[in-house]
Amino acid sequence: MKIAFIGLGNMGGPMALNLKEAGHEVRGFDLSKPACEKLAADGLGIAASTADAIAGADVVISMLPASQHVESLYLGSDGKPGLMEQIPADTLVIDSSTIAAATSRKVAEAGAKRGVAVIDAPVSGGTGGAIAGTLTFMVGGSETDLERARPVLEKMGANIFHAGGAGAGQTAKICNNMLLGILMIGTSEAIALGVANGLDPKVLSEIMRRSSGGNWALEKYNPLPGVMEAAPASKGYAGGFGTDLMLKDLGLAQENAAAVRAATPLGGLARNLYAAHSLAGHGALDFSSVIKLVQARST
Repeated sequence: MKIAFIGLGNMGGPMALNLKEAGHEVRGFDLSKPACEKLAADGLGIAASTADAIAGADVVISMLPASQHVESLYLGSDGKPGLMEQIPADTLVIDSSTIAAATSRKVAEAGAKRGVAVIDAPVSGGTGGAIAGTLTFMVGGSETDLERARPVLEKMGANIFHAGGAGAGQTAKICNNMLLGILMIGTSEAIALGVANGLDPKVLSEIMRRSSGGNWALEKYNPLPGVMEAAPASKGYAGGFGTDLMLKDLGLAQENAAAVRAATPLGGLARNLYAAHSLAGHGALDFSSVIKLVQARST
């Protein structure tokens, strides 16, 4: 299968490589030259432009930072046409970006007018899951289009859920990430409190992991350096899922909550805390670095 992959960052790059290693013919594109050069060295085909990437593709996959990037790519901006006008009918478009559900619905509607199948398929699992091919996909779109996409998604992920119609995958993702942001702050506070009282953070983390406070952060993503060798915290908070990306997702959750009049007080507080952390100069660090914020307060 010929696949165009647009967006080769910390998540998109490993996902594209997994598709290549599964035997698909993949052509990638990213505005970042270093990202393209790195993946070219790993054997991934690199296109000269997005138009070049989609030429002859059976499937187009995108993994972009935010709603405006997805709208610009597919629908165009500043008077310039988007890719949707160039993608042939019967092509399958899989957008794995985490964006507003309304944007996913716009792209799906534009695709339907041209006979292009579109699904939103945001992911969970972080860079580790992207590298290992164990991501969770939350899919919005028709069941028919999901089944068509399944053989491709299975090469990048271990879990595939059909959340509902167009945009439903995005709604599921922002619910998940809102909870993740809240959990990381709570986990950071608990560890910082224990450390301030002289507890060994590894021992405390293991106690909580095996007790009623157990959660994903304690299992796989401990926020304190030195507790988990593979976690971003032990690598200077480099890579992983950036604070500014978490802030974006929490903002999407709050916008959605306001639109449907849902009460999300903890989600709102988490957004404010991540905003403060970003303003303190930590926006490019992994989101688990939020422990710096509560450590500073505890001292």
